[in-house]
Amino acid sequence: MANQLKVALADAIIGLLACGWSYRRIARELGVHRETVARYDRLRVGRGSKPAKAIPGSSWDSDPKPANAIPGSSDPELPDCSLGPPSLCKSFEALIKKKLDYGLSGQRIWQDLVSEDGFTGSYSSVRRFVRRLGQGTPLPFRRMECEPGQEAQVDFGSGAWIVSEDGRKRRAHVLRIILSHSRKGYSEAVLRQTTENFIRALENAFQEKKNPPCACGLVQTAPVRC
Repeated sequence: MANQLKVALADAIIGLLACGWSYRRIARELGVHRETVARYDRLRVGRGSKPAKAIPGSSWDSDPKPANAIPGSSDPELPDCSLGPPSLCKSFEALIKKKLDYGLSGQRIWQDLVSEDGFTGSYSSVRRFVRRLGQGTPLPFRRMECEPGQEAQVDFGSGAWIVSEDGRKRRAHVLRIILSHSRKGYSEAVLRQTTENFIRALENAFQEKKNPPCACGLVQTAPVRC
């Protein structure tokens, strides 16, 4: 048969089929094509569904239950069927865990391992290994501390519609200023986002707060018109 797989990988496919895994799941975990899994399933059935020989050191449950993947789940639980060759990532496990603690993604970890540590495996193997560790990559959260009176954040937002005396509707623009340390805020509505209105609103805010901050940072503010 053309394109014969290595014995360990073939045994892994047959063993996972015996565990009740689907073709798609086996193909994803072992990095083979689903048609390859189907071919070995036919061979397994053709020779009487003989159980696969366990690799020395591995253990099987006496009554394995099929593992049902949860629809839409991106991190399915893996049963106690650990067949196949050991992952190339195993010797880098401590380093991978350390990089996960730093908040690095699987793609970044793989790039660092290849460029800095001589890793020869694929990105898919790193991604699978990270999933087996049971650690996702949480969204990074970095709290930026600021001393009192050092900084304020400024942004323009859309206000309510205003009906003028002639019946025309105009939308007001609200300038919002937040002190970075205390999170106290000041708001002022203007009809146009002009430089004059912008500076006047800042002056009004600083007069209101008495102690203006040393710096102001614009937060996604559209360019003001002169």
